[in-house]
This record gives sequence, C-alpha cells and structure tokens, in this order.
Amino acid sequence: MDLAGIEWKNRLNLKRKFNVVGIGEVLWDLLLTGPEMGGAPANFAYHAHALGANSHAITRVGKDDLGGEILRRIRELGLPTTAVQEDAAPTGTAEVNLSGDGLAHFTIQENVAWDRLKATPEAQAVAREADAICFGSLAQRSKRSRKTIQQLVALTPCSALRVFDVNLRQQYYSREVIERSLQLANVVKLNDDELAVLGRMFRLTGSIENQIVGLSHRLSSLKSERLPASQRVVALTRGARGSLLYRYPGDRWSDCESRHVEVVDTVGAGDSFTAAMVLGMLHKVDLDEINSFANEVARYVCSQVGATPQMPAEFADKFRTLSSR
Repeated sequence: MDLAGIEWKNRLNLKRKFNVVGIGEVLWDLLLTGPEMGGAPANFAYHAHALGANSHAITRVGKDDLGGEILRRIRELGLPTTAVQEDAAPTGTAEVNLSGDGLAHFTIQENVAWDRLKATPEAQAVAREADAICFGSLAQRSKRSRKTIQQLVALTPCSALRVFDVNLRQQYYSREVIERSLQLANVVKLNDDELAVLGRMFRLTGSIENQIVGLSHRLSSLKSERLPASQRVVALTRGARGSLLYRYPGDRWSDCESRHVEVVDTVGAGDSFTAAMVLGMLHKVDLDEINSFANEVARYVCSQVGATPQMPAEFADKFRTLSSR
C-alpha cells in the first residue's frame, strides 16, 4: 500500500457509516461488448456502496424483462431496491458509441420509466435520512421527474451534501433546470466540456479558475445554515488532465494531475470520482487527499468494462477505516 493509503488507514472510525443516495435515471448502456447497467445516479450509488457507504438508488424501471434484470443486478451489487419503483413504461436504454480514446457518446431513449419518478413514501424516507444525495440534469428532462427530484432533494437534512452532477446529455437540459439545480446544491461536479456550456449560459469569463469561482457564486443551498463552509465545493474533471477542486468560502484549491492508464471505456468513471469525493467530504478529509483518491478510483474504472466493475478491496478499506483528524 502506498503512503497515502497508509495515512488513510491510520485514521480509524468504525462507528459511522454514511447514508448516500443517487436519484434519477437507471438504464442499460448498449455497448459493443454487450449491455451494462448504467445511469449516473445508479452508478454513483453503487460506487459509494463499494467505498463503504449505506447506499440507495431512487429510480424507476419498467415492468419488463429489462427492468427485472436491473432489479436483479442492483441486488447483486449489494444495494437495496426499497426506493426502486416500477412502471408500465419501458425500462430505459442508451446506445453507447466509443471513440478511439475510449470516450463514450450516448443516444438515450425517451419516454421511459425513469421519466416518471414519484416521491413515494419509500423515496421520501430515504431522502430524509441522507447524509449526501446526488442528482443530475438528465433525469429532470420530464416535468414529472423534475418535480420529484427537486422535492426529494429539498427533503434532505440541512446538514446533507446536495451534489449536482451536471451531466449534460444531448438536448436534455435547459437554463431553467441548471439554475434551479444550482440553487438546490451545495456541491457541483462537472467536466470541462460542461463548464464551457455553463460558461456560455451564465457568461462566465476569464480563466478556468475564474469561471469556477463565478459558478460557485450561483450555488445557494436551500438550508445551508448548519452546513460547514468547508463542505461547499465545485469539482471539475478533466479526463487525462486530472481534476480541479475549489472549496469556498476560503478560496482553497486542489489541482491533481492524472496518471496514465490504459482506457477500456470511460463509462461510469465520473460517477466513481463523485462517489469517492463525497465520501472523502463526509469524512472531512483534506481536499488534496480527496482529489488524489477520487482520481485513483476513476482511473481504475476507466481500465474496466462498464460503469460498475467490481472495486478492489483496498479502495473500500481506505474508507472503512477513515475518520476525521
């Protein structure tokens, strides 16, 4: 184990297991190698679970064979299906085409089960117990799911991390959705392509750092009075160029360069980064440590097929034995 891993293991706290929730889409990514379960919120929930959290996915599948297989797969991954709803609409799918460098490009089916999310009693109970909840823009493409997601995020405790994973896909986003999501969030995660889109949308100018600071000014959580200032973060992932984290107020930056990895595909890598970042924040780890470990996890996922590969045991060990200083 490297020195960073030893440092994480030296901070023991086996008493606390955080409740982490991903809310939104679940679907089958139709890869050339065969179908793989995907959808950013479901991927996020799996990776958080693999890193030691109690995780739930709040999502919706069809009453069809694909939906039944997703339920089976979720259980196989060790996640509860308490908040996974069923619907007469079909289970979602997405055609995935990989470019030469392994980057994924999606064509996503419309009018599917996760477009019809409801704030069921089970979903509300999960949201009320969340230490962190992650939501994106894609699942807000339908009016019904948009209302449900915003309602459930607002139900989380005022001490919770509310993570907006921007996750722009095709034409399925609008300024209205982005603005409302930023108002709900106290953490935002996006990639460099998405920052360029938001930069044009909100007239963010200057350097990358200036644009990130400008974006942070638009983050205003609904109930932030009990959330420590140290828990407000903007995370920019940059593929092979690593990641940049900005914590505010206080203007704390962390710039982590990535190391080379043989990329199989990038599906789910961003979601694993988000999960590792969130667990690090919940455990109040130093920002540089969070950034380094989240990159390590994402690199591993890039080296595997699909969004939810089995995670190395040492990744979970780092979090299970993790505590604040």
